[in-house]
Amino acid sequence: MTTRRQLLQAGAALPLLALVRPASATPEEMRAAISAYTGGVLPKTGKVVFDIAKLIDNGNAVPVTITVDSPMTAVEHVTGIAIFNERNPETDIVRFTLGPRSGKGEVSTRIRLATSQKLAAVARLSDGSYWQQTVDVIVALAACIEGEAP
Repeated sequence: MTTRRQLLQAGAALPLLALVRPASATPEEMRAAISAYTGGVLPKTGKVVFDIAKLIDNGNAVPVTITVDSPMTAVEHVTGIAIFNERNPETDIVRFTLGPRSGKGEVSTRIRLATSQKLAAVARLSDGSYWQQTVDVIVALAACIEGEAP
């Protein structure tokens, strides 16, 4: 049987539950996720254009376009594009698979962003090379979290 004292103690802990937030990724976890995607190969900078607003009003649906400089022929083409982050609950945002029939090395989508953070777009080419571009974004109204920001 539950006593009155136990109920009061449990009630006192309820406000603490409101402060609990989902865990967020870290810069180290983002680097580890990129390394896992590339098989340990360090991506070179270049060939990738990361088109995203630098100041984002609302992190719930942020438009993103990634373009990779590639002729998209049978011999030389983009085989994959991935977007990673350092502050959302998960480091992987999205991964796309492309091929020579894709027409061009470009993808567009909308993503959710928990807070201001660094993002990385990594492209895998048919020759086994990896290319990336990183961007820093500022998010005014966060997504992916509940309650008010600290």
